[in-house]
Amino acid sequence: MIGRLRGTLIWKRPPALLVDVNGVGYEVEAPMTTFYSLPEAGQPVTLHTHLVVREDAHLLFGFVNESERLMFRTLLKVNGVGAKMALAILSGMSADTFARCVRDNDIASLVRLPGIGKKTAERLIIEMRDRFAAVSDQAASVGSTVTMPHNPLNDAVSALIALGYKPQEASRMVNGVEAEGLASEEIIRRALKAAAATV
Repeated sequence: MIGRLRGTLIWKRPPALLVDVNGVGYEVEAPMTTFYSLPEAGQPVTLHTHLVVREDAHLLFGFVNESERLMFRTLLKVNGVGAKMALAILSGMSADTFARCVRDNDIASLVRLPGIGKKTAERLIIEMRDRFAAVSDQAASVGSTVTMPHNPLNDAVSALIALGYKPQEASRMVNGVEAEGLASEEIIRRALKAAAATV
């Protein structure tokens, strides 16, 4: 597994770039968020990488920081999301912005990304919300600067899902509560109270 490259940037032609490491040229695909941070050709560069091995190719993906690679790897675990779609997501928005979209159920922002339809956006929100707790722990261990969606609203949704509500229903219940400044326990209490009142 190739986990990191440090060498000289030879050229960059989005979405690909070439890095010379001691005379060996590595072709790497990267999201646009990484390209924005790259130095000029001929300058030293360090990339965190992820290797995808297929029958017909070995593909190397590069990221300017560990948190983007972690997000990429987490996206690959979502049903129906491959390397190209994960790259498109991280090219269209930063890891922080994507985390905020998941936290806020912002389907509208996700469907503006190429190749993301409404159903895919809904699946991303549901599956990524469940994975963010694990990602937060990993991100903290590698010193990530990404702010993962861990707040009272998100905690309340997770708790309602654990109580047996479907993810969309739990999100709708929490969104119906005036939650500004409330702890997750109070949000849950009010959401359950409102749900009981409508039965």
